[in-house]
Amino acid sequence: MTAGPLDGRIALVTGGSRGIGRGIALALARAGADVAVNYRREADEAEKAVAEIRAMGRKAKAYAAAVDDFNACADMVAAVAADFGGLSILVNNAGIASRGQSVADTDPTELERVVRVHAFAPHYMSKCALPYLRQNARSDIIMISSVATLSHAANGAPYNMGKAAMESLALTLAKEEQKNGVRVNIVAPSLTVSDMGERLAKAVTGVADIHELDARFPFGRVSVPEDVAAAVLWFVSSDNFYASGQKLNIDGGGSNGFR
Repeated sequence: MTAGPLDGRIALVTGGSRGIGRGIALALARAGADVAVNYRREADEAEKAVAEIRAMGRKAKAYAAAVDDFNACADMVAAVAADFGGLSILVNNAGIASRGQSVADTDPTELERVVRVHAFAPHYMSKCALPYLRQNARSDIIMISSVATLSHAANGAPYNMGKAAMESLALTLAKEEQKNGVRVNIVAPSLTVSDMGERLAKAVTGVADIHELDARFPFGRVSVPEDVAAAVLWFVSSDNFYASGQKLNIDGGGSNGFR
């Protein structure tokens, strides 16, 4: 096992079994962190991610929990802190897509479900994690939002609302926790290669393969989880001492019709 810039750090990534969350979990491990991988249903995928992290010589364990349930969050965070000996990085990544309906046609139960996952869950997780994060000289909370908050496109109110609330939480929390050495930042991807990204691409454009859209995107390809993970790594690294309460859009710098 080689030393890394995050040696000694302990991370918890929600929705870490697949897609962007998995990419972040693996990147944190490559940089030296031990990683707790949260999942809701994909136990096999979570265990695969754990096995890959352990193969790097890092400690890893999977935790099943619905992050929109406060008691489940509290139990999971306590278990992670006990199993790993603390916690210094929390990545609030878990997310679900909305159905693409207008406000007039949106089912109220969908609104509640989507907003709970994107707004309530990061609040629950952050609240539960803060007693452990505050014990370190340096800790980090990262919110994985979306460039959807740049345009608030039609037919996506539940998702837009949830991500906007998440960002408001991050900016508030950054001010509250500055005195405790906790940096709070936002990483906002555009369409990214993942299960959710592929469903979105198919729903919006009808393509069977997300890579059919590569030519439409900046630099000739759709974003991949590693692009998002690179931003997370910088925010939580010692290279970043002073940035907190900031948002980094991972969209190639260009509009592609998915904002």
